[in-house]
Amino acid sequence: MDDTTQDPAELHTPVLLERCLELLAPVAERPSAVIVDATLGMGGHSAALLEAHPGLTVIGLDRDAEALALAGRRLERFGDRAILVHTIYDGIVEAVRGAGFERIDGALFDLGVSSLQLDEADRGFAYAQDAPLDMRMDQGVGPTAAEILAEAPEGRLRAIFERYGEEPLAARYARAIIAARAEAPIDRSGRLVDVLQAATPAAVRDQRHPAKRVFQALRVEVNGELVALERAIPAALSLLTLGGRLVAMSYQSLEDRLVKRELVSRSRSTAPAGLPVELPEHRPEFALLTRGAELAGDDERERNPRSIPVRLRAAERLREAR
Repeated sequence: MDDTTQDPAELHTPVLLERCLELLAPVAERPSAVIVDATLGMGGHSAALLEAHPGLTVIGLDRDAEALALAGRRLERFGDRAILVHTIYDGIVEAVRGAGFERIDGALFDLGVSSLQLDEADRGFAYAQDAPLDMRMDQGVGPTAAEILAEAPEGRLRAIFERYGEEPLAARYARAIIAARAEAPIDRSGRLVDVLQAATPAAVRDQRHPAKRVFQALRVEVNGELVALERAIPAALSLLTLGGRLVAMSYQSLEDRLVKRELVSRSRSTAPAGLPVELPEHRPEFALLTRGAELAGDDERERNPRSIPVRLRAAERLREAR
């Protein structure tokens, strides 16, 4: 289904919008400020930032061509203050340089699958809707989920489900998929759900939907999300000017642990234990702006259920790296 004729503001409610605006306001108010929206989606966060800060330029990145088209319509009123780039977020350095900038004042990551991708049934992201098992955020690149299910050996399937879905029944599900694909292709979400349901003990089926973690794992594998994120967060931090800020919202524990690890490690002193005086080069590069991970409030959770799993973390550059 083509949603490019619809109003993006009606399709998407940005998560933790006011908190993101609050955290980024000090840098967005700088003269000629530049902020990268590394996961542009339908442009909700970017539109709010550009509206609130007339001197701001936003560089919006997204690998999904349909999302870029929708965001482009939403942001066209801001003219050349909105620069859209078709790339995944680990291409942030090239995108910033390609737009004519060396450094940035802020970066925003709203990770995971977008509302557009979840709501568009024929993309195959949602286990509750029968659709072709594609799951590619950029539909012009890489193998589909159906191709992985058709070709991957049992050991690889088990590893994908364990690593990216933290699925305790990974081995059982991998065996079931190998047996099922010998009878008929697993190329639709409904067929995969049926295979997983049949392989799940009744006691587990009563506790949770057996497809949730497997679908997450396949999506992460298809799109290389964690591999890209491992490169993207350090790259974004390296681009920040003194006082620049990074805000990241994660929707599953693997993303959040990766973001947390990078921000916490860059916000610690590197001085050797027992050193009587902390030398300037050992001082933390960054300071954490949140105490742990912040959650959406009760009102927002009720109003926008997709905010329920979000974990927000933020940091500010204190000094330049040496």
